[in-house]
Parts: sequence; C-alpha cells; structure tokens
Amino acid sequence: MEYEYWLAAIPCLSDEKKRLLREEYKEGRAVYYIEEMRLRFLPFLDDRDVEAILKAKKEIQVEREWECMTKQNIRFIPCFSEEYPKKLLKIPDPPYALYVKGKLPEEDRPGVAIVGARKCTPYGQELALDYGRFLAEHGIQVISGMARGIDGAGQRGALGGGGTTFGVLGCGVDICYPREHIGLYMDIQQRGGILSEHRPGRPPLPMYFPMRNRIISGLSDLVLVMEARERSGSLITADQALEQGKDVYALPGPVTSPFSQGCHRLIRQGAGILISPEDLLAELGMAPEESRQKTDKIEKTLENDENVVYSCLGFFPKGISQLIEETGLCASVLLQRLISLELKGCIREVSKNHYIRVR
Repeated sequence: MEYEYWLAAIPCLSDEKKRLLREEYKEGRAVYYIEEMRLRFLPFLDDRDVEAILKAKKEIQVEREWECMTKQNIRFIPCFSEEYPKKLLKIPDPPYALYVKGKLPEEDRPGVAIVGARKCTPYGQELALDYGRFLAEHGIQVISGMARGIDGAGQRGALGGGGTTFGVLGCGVDICYPREHIGLYMDIQQRGGILSEHRPGRPPLPMYFPMRNRIISGLSDLVLVMEARERSGSLITADQALEQGKDVYALPGPVTSPFSQGCHRLIRQGAGILISPEDLLAELGMAPEESRQKTDKIEKTLENDENVVYSCLGFFPKGISQLIEETGLCASVLLQRLISLELKGCIREVSKNHYIRVR
C-alpha cells in the first residue's frame, strides 16, 4: 500500500491521470518502477507529467512518510478501496484518495452539509448551531469544512445533539485549521472524522479550499447555506452541489444584511428556502411527525402564558415589540415568560431582545 500512497501523493499530476496510470499498470508499485522511456510513450502523459512523476520518485520518501502516517492513526483510502465513499464515486471529479482521522460517513445514513460565511452574524451562527443540533438528534450526519463562523457552529450543534459530524479540510488531516478550533478538531475525531484529499503535512493553501468544497457537497444529500455574501466560497459549494445533482437550501435574512445577499441570490435562482428544520426531514424521506410529537411534548410541560410565547417563536428571530403584538401579553409578563423559557432551554436570545426557538 506504500506505493499506492506514493502514486496518490504525486503533486502536479491530475487525479484522472493517476487513475489512468493505475488502470494501465494495475498497482502503484508497478507505476513507481516504470522506466522513463516507457512513461514518455504513454499517450495520456505530457512532458510535464513525466517530469512530475520522476521528481516524485526522488522527493517522496515513501517508507518514512507511510510509517509516520501510520503512527498518527491516519488512514489512507484510495478510490479503488472498498471503504471509499460511494457517494464520491458519483461526482464528476472524485479525489483519487482520502486521508482520514476517525471514521468515514456511513453510507446508509443521510448526510447534510451546513456551510456559510466565516464572518457571520449572531443570527446565522445561532441558526447553524440549531440546525446542526436538530439534524444530529434525528440521526442525520452533518458535514462541513470546520471553518470559522457558520461551519464550526453547525458542527458544534451536531456534537451537542449527540450526533456525528465530519470535517473536510483544505490541508493535511494532521493540521488543525483554523488553530482555534483545536477542541472541535479533537471532538470530531471522536464522534465522526476529519477528511482531506491532501497528504499529511500539506499546509492550508488558498487554492485547496475551493477544491475541498466538492467533497463536502459530494458526501452530502442536501446542502444548507446559512449565510453568504454576494461573493462567497459557500456559493462555490452550492454551485458544485447543483452540478452533482444535489438540492440546495438557503437561509433568508434581512434584505439589508450583506451576509444574506448570497443566500438571497441562491433563492432567486431556485434554491429551497430554509423555513424550519422539520421541512428537511420530509426532503430526506424521514417522518416530520416525530419532530411535531417532540414539540407537542414540550408544549404540554409549559404553563399557559409560556406556551403562548413558545408557539409564537420559530427559527427566525423575533423582537419584543413583535411578540407583544402576537401574544397579547404586556411587556413585564412577556419578559418574565421569556426568561423562564430561556432557563428551561426552550428558547435563546440571539441578539439584544431578539429570540428564537431552540427545541
């Protein structure tokens, strides 16, 4: 398997040409020992490809790197392995190999990607957290890029919901990026997995992040864009998901917010509108009535006024004045009920005097 790793690790050689080489010679070891003249006669290789292969023979220390990878509990999974995710084999440009710390997504369970802006609003971050938690509680795997902002919030939500989540990195899996997510990085390995198409030690280069987005969407059945500017990397993920035949949903926000302009553009182009996480269950072929029963159970435990306030709240923030109008309660009583509901973990204040439902 060391020579299969060497073939996968050759820089400046496309995944397609790596596949053609292996189909031609049946194994990585045979490719490693091809003579230069035979390489130059292969019709699908040009001079730059040949030079890249020859250079890789000299520079990649196969046995040392393989041993180091094994010691770090990093699994190497090439595209011809039985373990390789079947969903990725269906996308136009699947990675030649994956490097994994932890485990891979389960094939027989649905997966949903939660992506969005690194610099996000409290509204977007809280909704990503809540959707991640809700999906995890219903057995749905959450897939994202472990980035700051929306990505990290969605994955923390999944962990908080007792579920599994998978982080696809734009660097080697032995590198935690961003560094401040080291706790999340370690937790994901215990409850899911860290994945990358780049060999261990590769730094987080800008060119790698658009590439990894196709893996995020490829592993998912649905892609949720929680917040995105007009020009955002999350829109690349959405575009790739559509090319792969996946459904995309976007979270609407204030029309004045620059962090929602990308989402609004997606909706204008035909993306689904995220109204409630329950709607996603039907899209995934799951029974939304289970969630309704859970909500009914919560409502039965609440006092009458609490129930009135709780039933008015959803996953879009509402302010005090709007709640006074909808509930008919005076300001002092409403504030008391909001505090009570927040202490019970049923609602959350996402910005000053603006609340959402979290259960």
